[in-house]
Amino acid sequence: MTVRRTAAPALALALGLLLLVLGGAGRAHAVGYRYWSFWELASGKWTYATEGPSTARPSDGAVEGFRFAVSEDSRHAVQPRGERAFDAICAGTAARPGTKRVALVIDSGTAADAPSGERPPAPRTACARVAPDASAAEALAAVAKPLRYDTNALLCAIAGYPRTGCGDTVAADEATGSEATASARPHAADPAGGGPSLGLWAGVAAVAALGGAAVWQARRHRN
Repeated sequence: MTVRRTAAPALALALGLLLLVLGGAGRAHAVGYRYWSFWELASGKWTYATEGPSTARPSDGAVEGFRFAVSEDSRHAVQPRGERAFDAICAGTAARPGTKRVALVIDSGTAADAPSGERPPAPRTACARVAPDASAAEALAAVAKPLRYDTNALLCAIAGYPRTGCGDTVAADEATGSEATASARPHAADPAGGGPSLGLWAGVAAVAALGGAAVWQARRHRN
């Protein structure tokens, strides 16, 4: 009886800790963000931009993309859909000396990704003719006003969509219509290679440690 009474509290604590860790890990993966992601076309493929549109300075003939969706982080962000060829997008915009042309792909996403009560506009393209040193944000403003930013200069709305909100947190089960599939993600691989998360291994280690302590206590009392 002494052995059972000594080991039981430690084992119960171990199991409780494991459930707490696993529960926390589940919550950590159950959150996404609703926002406009910014993309650059390189060799015919979309690449998630490494800087914001206000500092990016595309060259003449560049193609920039914007996609509104719910995603967990930049590795799981969904790419813009539709036409992406510069010659097709800017076919009707003649080149002029002292300016540059930037092709823009603006994809407002799906109805499932839209904030409550709003409907996303259809995806579209536009060709901005701007000054040679213009940023991507200035090119976007030339063809898709009004733009809305928050106090941290995060792009919140393009052409007035969405009306409210900016980088809002969204539960994973709310983002059912997002095209967040492996083929749509630029970097779909899980950081842990698809294996157990760090939190899970920490929980397993805690159970092993406390379980070992319980066994040691049991043997000590037995002797």
